[in-house]
Amino acid sequence: MGIVKIDDELHEEARRASTVMCRSINAQAEFWMKIGMLAEANPTLSFNEIVKIQFLAAHVRLAEIAVA
Repeated sequence: MGIVKIDDELHEEARRASTVMCRSINAQAEFWMKIGMLAEANPTLSFNEIVKIQFLAAHVRLAEIAVA
């Protein structure tokens, strides 16, 4: 684990987003970093496509969730 220095405004945005998404501030920042890395590596994919691929990689059964 390390310390990453970020701008105060970005930290505040992460804090606000973490509340909405029921994540810790660190988990929210980690999520944004992971999605950003995946977006840079796969520039033709949309956010929704990236998240869907991550769900599939984690063996989340999307069809069952979508119907529920």
